[in-house]
Amino acid sequence: MDEVTRLLSALDAGDPTSTDELIQAVYGELRRLAAAKLSRERVDLTLQPTALVHEAWLRLAGSKGASWENRRHFFAAAAEAMRRILVERARRRMRLKHGGAHRHQALDELDVEGPAGGEAIDLLALDEALGKLAAEDERKAKLVELRYFTGLSIPEAARVLDISKATADRWWAYARAFLYHEVSGGETSDPG
Repeated sequence: MDEVTRLLSALDAGDPTSTDELIQAVYGELRRLAAAKLSRERVDLTLQPTALVHEAWLRLAGSKGASWENRRHFFAAAAEAMRRILVERARRRMRLKHGGAHRHQALDELDVEGPAGGEAIDLLALDEALGKLAAEDERKAKLVELRYFTGLSIPEAARVLDISKATADRWWAYARAFLYHEVSGGETSDPG
């Protein structure tokens, strides 16, 4: 049993000291993942990695009855929390009273780094497409969340999902094609 899983079990059993120990055990990794994710966001995004981690932690810790089985389950929940935070902030930016009447940008290629040219991915369109993917296959959607919203590599995400790297590669290729199709409005590129 790794340290995070042990601390999660202690937290679930009601050990009050395990919360502080858990924060110390996961904070660095969560902050690294948040920094990687935010580095690919809009330039005018004011959210800092530390703030994203803190807000995600507050949501995780504030969830009544929240219980995580192991490291994998915890980081999947953290990915979901970060995703929701970023989507909520994007929705707030989109409201006209917040100056959100900007032009949507086409997604040339869904990748962890975002589209070519450093343009920001339309987070709302991505979230909607991700919801459709989750309705079709929740585990593939979880892979996208782990890759895009927490910045995990294919091997890291495969470990979290307890699947082989080859399976993760196949799922990632499928998810990218699915999301591109959804975000681009069903347009397909004609190779010739």
